Amino acid sequence: MAKDAFGRGLKDLRISVTDRCNFRCTYCMPLNKYKWVERRELLSYEEILRLTGLFVRLGAEKIRITGGEPLVRKQLEILVKGIAALPGVKDLSLTTNGALLAEQAPPLRAAGLARINVSLDTLDPEKFKRISQRGELSDVLAGLRAAQRCGFHPIKINAVIERGVNDDEILPLAEFSRDHGFTIRYIEYMDAGNSNHWQLDKVVSKKEILQAVAARYPLREAKRTDASAPAVDYRFADGRGKLGVIASVTEPFCRECDRARLTADGQLVTCLFSPSGYDLKSLMRGGSTNDELMERIAVIWRKRTDRYSEERREAISSGTGYEPQNRPKMEMIVLGG
Repeated sequence: MAKDAFGRGLKDLRISVTDRCNFRCTYCMPLNKYKWVERRELLSYEEILRLTGLFVRLGAEKIRITGGEPLVRKQLEILVKGIAALPGVKDLSLTTNGALLAEQAPPLRAAGLARINVSLDTLDPEKFKRISQRGELSDVLAGLRAAQRCGFHPIKINAVIERGVNDDEILPLAEFSRDHGFTIRYIEYMDAGNSNHWQLDKVVSKKEILQAVAARYPLREAKRTDASAPAVDYRFADGRGKLGVIASVTEPFCRECDRARLTADGQLVTCLFSPSGYDLKSLMRGGSTNDELMERIAVIWRKRTDRYSEERREAISSGTGYEPQNRPKMEMIVLGG
């Protein structure tokens, strides 16, 4: 397995299949004017599958398909089937906003997709429209029901909690998940990308989130089976499910991060908060062999020193001031989380 400068292995690969999205969520990519990747610059499914196979040979065993919104890319089940068949892939999942899931859940499940994460930040239809700027809550709920009918398990709901926006829905989201058999994962509002105008006082901390839930439903921390998992899980004391919290701001997990990201246009990105990536597409289309591509990936990973979230926390704790606009980053819609 390839290991970086801090001894972190490459076990998890996030693959963005498109930078397009049918939403414009305020915390992710609220801009209508944006320089989208040209169609000819997108990796084909064959190219994605080739690179994925090389990452797997270097140690990646968990694959997640993301976007933008991955379900806007046509015939995604073709790629899913190819990745599911790769020897060494132990877990294949997808993150989606759920708006197109009702129709696509059956073919994705049949192709070999094992798990689905659905972004859902509110249960209020009007607030949903304000956050997504385009979507309908009813479509997402229909997608969740379809995923359940197809046998996806677990189905995780991702909720970014932002103070003054949806922090009043922490408990309702927990109750919705408990009632319907989903696992809720709360995500601290992060300074991902440059367009969401992140402010520290908008962050609802992991501690606050847990207190809001535990005031009604007592929790106990679940035993961690994977130290590199971004979420810390908690079980409801009454046995009705569990929840997770991804606390990138208040409790960074950089030292355990084993995630590489492949953008839709073939850039290898070594951190969610990176300003840029490394071009693999040009090498591949220029005739590089598999061995040459693997060596390039391995060299990039061995030089990896990313620890952005830890550096953010250190800057905030020191009182010297933290200015996210001074750290340009790739937009979340390019990386897919």
